Amino acid sequence: MNIHEILDPDFKKEIAGSRDLKLFPAGTVILDIDSYVNYIPLVMSGSVKVVRTEEDGREILLYYLTPGESCISSILSGLTQDTSKVKAIVEEDAEILMLSLVKAKEWLTKYPEWSTFVFELYHKRFEDLVTMVNSIAFQKVDARILYLLNQKSQLYKSKELNVTHQQLADELGITREAVSRVLKQIETDGKIKLSRNKITLL
Repeated sequence: MNIHEILDPDFKKEIAGSRDLKLFPAGTVILDIDSYVNYIPLVMSGSVKVVRTEEDGREILLYYLTPGESCISSILSGLTQDTSKVKAIVEEDAEILMLSLVKAKEWLTKYPEWSTFVFELYHKRFEDLVTMVNSIAFQKVDARILYLLNQKSQLYKSKELNVTHQQLADELGITREAVSRVLKQIETDGKIKLSRNKITLL
């Protein structure tokens, strides 16, 4: 389920009439690690990537938020008055409903669909994180890179991806040299085509 699939007309009207809808350009950090969560981001258009940052500054991609989705970590941290454990960065220019914690709590009792949405979102993100942990623990680097490229292809709805080797390295938490070496092998295997700052899935 995503927020666009909610059927209650009053709930949909309240979402559509919210004054908390804001536009963010790509690259904007809308939530940082260790900051207190004062709102819950609900993506209406565009996309957001959610990452975990290590002490040495390295980041690893956890998952993407697409239209109709929210960050379950933000919801849990906000509702428990805890600091954020993740960083959320706008991937594509995005229209985001910055939902206040007061309203988010109110919706839990006012709209059963919101409670269902939060529960299903938690379930989906848990599966995403299990997939990510399995990828890191058991898959070879080539499989991890292909999985990330396919994620990006679905996100952008295109097999041509404007992405650098360094960006992939940052999101996977490995070195650029390792990414470049493995991408060359994947290209030799006929699965991708490499060009300057662009990767095409075949």
